[in-house]
Amino acid sequence: MTMDNFGIYTLANDVVFDQLVALLNSIEVNVSPDIPICIIPYDDRLKRVKQEIRSRPNVTLFDDKSSIKKWEDFAIQVWNAYPRNSRKNKNSIEWNKKNNLIRKMSAFDGEFERFVFYDADSLAMNKLDKVLEKLDQYDFVFDDWEHTKQTSVAAFDLPKLEQKMSLPESEIRREIHCSSFFGSKKGILGVKELKILKKRLIEDKEVEWINEIAWWCDADLFSYMTFRIARPLFNFTLSPDGEDRTGNCANANPFVNIDNVLYNQQGLKPIHRLHYMGYSAIGFTRLCKGEDVDIRYKNEFLHYRFLKQPEQKPKQLKPPTIAARSNRFIKKLWNKINQTISYT
Repeated sequence: MTMDNFGIYTLANDVVFDQLVALLNSIEVNVSPDIPICIIPYDDRLKRVKQEIRSRPNVTLFDDKSSIKKWEDFAIQVWNAYPRNSRKNKNSIEWNKKNNLIRKMSAFDGEFERFVFYDADSLAMNKLDKVLEKLDQYDFVFDDWEHTKQTSVAAFDLPKLEQKMSLPESEIRREIHCSSFFGSKKGILGVKELKILKKRLIEDKEVEWINEIAWWCDADLFSYMTFRIARPLFNFTLSPDGEDRTGNCANANPFVNIDNVLYNQQGLKPIHRLHYMGYSAIGFTRLCKGEDVDIRYKNEFLHYRFLKQPEQKPKQLKPPTIAARSNRFIKKLWNKINQTISYT
């Protein structure tokens, strides 16, 4: 196992600034203060992100615009090829509005020979030694439970794949994974691989292997890509070693806090990261301003967010005022009306 030319990637902009700072602080404390970290821009809203980078000698901003464009073009072409979307007039616009999460795939074009990616809405909770050990044997390393989703909402159209690939559902499920945390290696998804995948997805219509009900999620497309290039993959939640199998989602799993590090409640097994999946960025912004937002493990988040600025940490959390709640309701209703009008 070696740390040579190893680094960490995340995807962020100013909208998730508070979450980004919390993640960076948790990596520094719980992983290493010396590992280089590269932030892939979610979009151009980066004023605060760039200011933060200037204060951290080991953090840089990913600036390969050709890589970002390559991945965006790939995702839009695949999106447009899906039968349900090919009948619409605003496919590309709709994709861009939907998300830029596909940009995280630029990690495969970056400077690190081996890397781990964290979604910005995460807190690092453990060193990455085990992930690095697995990267000596595998090309992709994951730690999530996507493979356990019900068939109706799984990433793949499982009955179709069983027929096309002559594989049992249980075997196909082992290839399904999330994109919120993964380890891999530079160049594995390069120009050659994308050309092959694009042909299969679009010309051979394998895009229809992705579950229409689950569509669209960058993780579904990522699962397809790793499945079709058939490189060795390891998921800790499928490990024969029970110590490897833990939860990771803040809104779903119970954890125990020991010195601001979380452990699986069952067996006190260490977890790689806490993922705040399902919580909006604005909720964390309000939390950091002292609002008592309904977010699980909010005290742990605040600990890492203000680790280097304890004087700015809210002394007390208070519920939002009636006026604030009313304004938010009106704004949400107005946005929904405008969205309905724009699609009619």
